[in-house]
Amino acid sequence: MQVLRNGLEGLQDGTEFDLVVIGAGGAGLTAALFAALDGAKVLVVERTERVGGTTAWSAGTTWVPGTHHAAQVNPSDTLADVTTYLNHAVGTQAPAALRDAFLKNGPDAVAKMEAQSSVKFRPYPKHPDYISDLPGSTLNGRALEPVPFDGRLLGDLFPLLRPPIPEFTVLSGMMVDRTDINHLLAMTKSWVSLKHSVRIVLRHLGDRLRHARGTRLVMGNALVGRLLHSLSKHNKVTLALQTSVDSLERDVSGRVVAVRLSSATGNARVLAKKGVVLASGGFNRDPVLRAEKLPGIPAEWCPAPPGHTGEALALARGLGAVEGQGAQSPAFWAPVSLRKRSDGSTAVFPHFVMDRAKPGMITVNQAGERFVNESTSYHLFALGMQAAQKAVPAYLIADAKALRQYGMGMVRPGGKGLAPFLADGYLTEGNSVQELADKLCISADGLAQSVANNNAFARAGVDTQFQRGVTAYQQNIGDAAAGGLNANLGDISQGPYYAVKLYPGDIGAAQGLQTNEHAQVLNAQGQSIAGLYAVGNDMNSIMGGVYPAPGITIGPALVFASLAVKNALADAS
Repeated sequence: MQVLRNGLEGLQDGTEFDLVVIGAGGAGLTAALFAALDGAKVLVVERTERVGGTTAWSAGTTWVPGTHHAAQVNPSDTLADVTTYLNHAVGTQAPAALRDAFLKNGPDAVAKMEAQSSVKFRPYPKHPDYISDLPGSTLNGRALEPVPFDGRLLGDLFPLLRPPIPEFTVLSGMMVDRTDINHLLAMTKSWVSLKHSVRIVLRHLGDRLRHARGTRLVMGNALVGRLLHSLSKHNKVTLALQTSVDSLERDVSGRVVAVRLSSATGNARVLAKKGVVLASGGFNRDPVLRAEKLPGIPAEWCPAPPGHTGEALALARGLGAVEGQGAQSPAFWAPVSLRKRSDGSTAVFPHFVMDRAKPGMITVNQAGERFVNESTSYHLFALGMQAAQKAVPAYLIADAKALRQYGMGMVRPGGKGLAPFLADGYLTEGNSVQELADKLCISADGLAQSVANNNAFARAGVDTQFQRGVTAYQQNIGDAAAGGLNANLGDISQGPYYAVKLYPGDIGAAQGLQTNEHAQVLNAQGQSIAGLYAVGNDMNSIMGGVYPAPGITIGPALVFASLAVKNALADAS
């Protein structure tokens, strides 16, 4: 693979490629890999200086039902079951034909990647669908996670990989996944956990002697690292960093045949014999589209990396492309907390599963009242924040015991090192519930009543207000080991008491360009725009803005990248 690190320096005007891919996130790199596996000459264009996009910052979970991995943990699952589930979860909010294409082609796409590249997945023993009370849902087998990867194998390409969010690492840059976290928390109680923890810490200490961060890659960083490593083995692939797309050009028949590019080191018009694949990450950092689609949600609440400016989508719309309609939401969501870093930047921390669903925690609005099931999916939680009264910001509340056990956002479990978080206001502390409410400027009576209700629910094991802890998904992200009657409920009674402010953060675009089952971009008449494809968050979500399971952005991105490439390379005109 040829890497142009500083823009287009060295790329000749008029250079011809089989496929031009716009965006080097997970979707774009996957499209490039499928093309490379089929012998195509590929140019990948990335506007930032790093590869990986949001995928590099994510858990990397990849929801592709029916793969050979599923049989290891859930041999009874069928694609008919998956169809039933998605029909109930998504319904008419997105075309069923695209879901069918995803399910039909997903297993082969995963099998091809694993057989012919460095990309490897494994099933997690228990990873339930998010709306697990719907027919056809399952507890495991559909969600895959990337196998950890040794970043040292990337050699001088390693610095090109977007590092994880610093607040998601420990010991100055050591990545940890759920397995690692569980071992680290149990290292004083289990010999197996102690050995695992010592092994990864010693590896990291060795890494820091040679690298700016750890090279043991997990989650989304592992997936992107594996994609980059795989592409590095193909000499017909070119990666142009810090490069923008200025225009898409069509021939007299209307087919997209060329792309005009610009960078600080030069400009170039390149030919795309068989197509252009848009994988630029969606609209989330386009100020105009944000104002239109996400009113009242500042970009500062978005935990996605830079680069998702929507410029490629605008170029497609200029060719007649249209956006998908009818979705539950134009974006996918998670509650986030914010903290100013020492360098002046803002850390945006998504609260996925580690705290808000655990016993001894509740979330309240500015009246001190609960307004949502804290153990629902992060997407539904953040939508609930926006739908409720006076719930932006909302307040995650915990007592001292829960804080020690689970941490709160950027505050680690253990209950130590709180002073900096208290000093800058990220964490608020009160010796009593009354004092905490007063410091937050919310209703003390409301908060006291919410805490009393929670404690009664914990004693009974039943939340009669929001039915917390009634589904398999909710129970899975609770803590059955806490010993309560309900894995998601526990007393809030041990002072001092703590709070972290939560905001609804958009974690990715759900509304994108309308496509057909080959990922071809469609116009207002439903006709494909020849030579133009969209995948990842540039493609309208096949889930219709619903978040039915973990990895429902990366999984379809992978599968439709394979379908886009297959169609483009077969269409050799």
